Amino acid sequence: MNFRKLLNIKFYFPTWTLYKEYIDFDKRYNAKFRGFGKKLPRSFKNSFEWKSVVLYRKCQSNKENIWRLFYEYKLNKLTNKTGIDFAKNYTIGKGLIIGHWGRIILNTNAVFGDEVFLTHNVNVGRDIRGKRRGSPTFGNKVCIRGNSTIVGNVHIGNDVLIAPNTFVNFDVPDHSVVIGNPATIHFRENATEGHLPIL
Repeated sequence: MNFRKLLNIKFYFPTWTLYKEYIDFDKRYNAKFRGFGKKLPRSFKNSFEWKSVVLYRKCQSNKENIWRLFYEYKLNKLTNKTGIDFAKNYTIGKGLIIGHWGRIILNTNAVFGDEVFLTHNVNVGRDIRGKRRGSPTFGNKVCIRGNSTIVGNVHIGNDVLIAPNTFVNFDVPDHSVVIGNPATIHFRENATEGHLPIL
């Protein structure tokens, strides 16, 4: 740990600017996606899906201060119940939907844009060898459906739908639907329409 941080008084206070910005968008985004209107009902706020989003945003907002340890502890306890493992990856932009709780694994070094959909049995991993050595980078408006894997130093463009049971280890251009194993790319304007909400 950087000792200069320890000497900075700000290191000991939580920060909420990023949290408030992102969680406000997440609330509206999830409410629209799930057909709740403009507000999330209390029943959904008690769900594992939403609790995971909230704790993730608290960790993300406080990643540069000591409060990160507290929120990571709480998030890790929830991970043990749900299987949703963010692996200290704090790059997801505004607009996070967890479709269904279940085993979700994100590589620490993967990079995400805004408006991301994750659901059960999604695996975002790194490749340790070859020309694709590294971790994926995602654009905005990416929907990753169940049982799908994205691995290696690949770039997933904007407005991309990765269909269920799909394995991706190659670059995907904007406005694409990716299907199957081995996967094929199908160009489609507004590929995520109907899968991701529009605010």
